Amino acid sequence: MARPRRIVLVRHGESEGNVDDTVYERVPDHALSLTETGRRQSVEVGKRLRAIFADERLSVYVSPYRRTHQTLELLGLDPSRTRVREEPRLREQDWGNWQDREDVRKQKAYRDAYGHFFYRFAQGESGADVYDRVDAFLESLWRSFEDPAHPPNVLLVTHGLTMRLFFMRWLHWTVAEFESLSNPDNGETRALVLGPDGRYHLDRPFERWCAPEPYGLTSWSAR
Repeated sequence: MARPRRIVLVRHGESEGNVDDTVYERVPDHALSLTETGRRQSVEVGKRLRAIFADERLSVYVSPYRRTHQTLELLGLDPSRTRVREEPRLREQDWGNWQDREDVRKQKAYRDAYGHFFYRFAQGESGADVYDRVDAFLESLWRSFEDPAHPPNVLLVTHGLTMRLFFMRWLHWTVAEFESLSNPDNGETRALVLGPDGRYHLDRPFERWCAPEPYGLTSWSAR
């Protein structure tokens, strides 16, 4: 099995929806574009990623949203060494109907009280739903490693919540651990690096906004 040395995830740059949530009343979530700040963030993170990957081959999976495709383009990766696949399972959580701002405000309050993992937006998804499709993607990703010619690097261009759920699944975090962590900022990365022990290690932790409160005898593993 040709396991890659690095599996890097990057959150898209700042989008129109990150600075003005009224835009959802006029534009579908998947069609939102990057802001000028988001474009600069994408260019900057691209410089760092190109330095990491150097002249090595790279397998890229990108969410089908406009802002993730724009982010990927602005990374400036070498097309001669890069294989790109659009992956719908890496899309943003479906929030349902955003046209009713007051209803959205209420649902966000309900979600904060109920829990981000379990609360399902009306006509949309819960964090648990996104977890299930991330799990299915991971099975496909592992199968791809069976190819002896698999590139030594993998890059996922995706969304904040999806990133957090990816690592929850890979590192076997509990729901309580997941709930205690914040999403990465726009244009921010996290990576799994293959160590000499044959295991993948998270390159740096997620920020915690509270202490996890598990229901049972579970251990903290998101360090």
